[in-house]
Order: sequence, then structure tokens, then C-alpha cells
Amino acid sequence: MSVNAYLLIQCEVGKAAQVATEVSAIDGVLSAEDVTGPYDVIARAEAGTIDDLGKMVVSQVQLVEGITRTLTCPVVNL
Repeated sequence: MSVNAYLLIQCEVGKAAQVATEVSAIDGVLSAEDVTGPYDVIARAEAGTIDDLGKMVVSQVQLVEGITRTLTCPVVNL
């Protein structure tokens, strides 16, 4: 069973489109779209474990130029 999560991403002004494109190219990211509101990009990601998900966010997603903050929201199946 894999772990799915939504990644809420804040960006520097004018960088949302570039960030969405770069984040969507990361292995494990299923989609990334520009949005309006308090976050600039929302991505959906999948990993084998919660640890793998955390490693992906820290070592790949957060290194994308233009990202200022991320919030990872794991999906729960109630």
C-alpha cells in the first residue's frame, strides 16, 4: 500500500507556473497545478512509505527554485 499526499506550496511572486512545471517532473508527483489563494501550487504525490514521501519532499520538492514554503498533507482512508 502506498502513501498519497497533497503538497501545498507557496512560491515567490511570479514563479507559480515554473514551480508547477518543475514539481510535476519529479518522480512520484502525480500532478501539480497553479491555484489561487494562500498557496500558489497544489501537487499530489505518491510514495511507498511516509518516510519515502518525506525524503521526496525534503530532497527534491523543496529544492525547486522559487519555492518558499511547503505543507505536506497525507491522505487518510477512513
